[in-house]
Amino acid sequence: MSETALKTAKPFANPYVAGTLLGIVLFMAFLLTGSGLGASGPINRVLVFIEDIIAPQHVDTTPYLIPMAGGATNPLDNAFVFLTIGILIGGFVSGYFNNRLSFTTGKGPRINNRTRWGMAFLGGILMGYGARFARGCTSGQGLSGGAVLSVGSWVFLLAVFVGAYSVAHLLRKLWT
Repeated sequence: MSETALKTAKPFANPYVAGTLLGIVLFMAFLLTGSGLGASGPINRVLVFIEDIIAPQHVDTTPYLIPMAGGATNPLDNAFVFLTIGILIGGFVSGYFNNRLSFTTGKGPRINNRTRWGMAFLGGILMGYGARFARGCTSGQGLSGGAVLSVGSWVFLLAVFVGAYSVAHLLRKLWT
């Protein structure tokens, strides 16, 4: 096989097939773990793990942190932590086999790399805060909560779409 053929990225999956597969994964998560999917909780547990190393006395005296890491409790001893590790490994493997691994910065023509990375960092902080405030991220609240018809999750999804479209309208000139 030529070098050019190796570097050509494979086409993206059909969205209907990908959505169906995601639904099957969600169903299997409910079946095997008793709960759905989520990504903000495991990230929070990694942060609590680091916090427990640096300031264990704070973790042992904070009511929010005690169930996760108080005393001899290991915050990483949670199925969602391993699920998130699997997602990262699976994403890397998929990118590798589909020739999509590269170090690039996706951006529009009216924005430089530094501004794009700054906006991504700010957006990540806002999304992280929002996920903890909403008691779940788009996968936990949206997919898992929506699948079990949780009213709060459906309100969350509506707020996500309204917020995303509002902000996208304000920032669209940076991308076109």
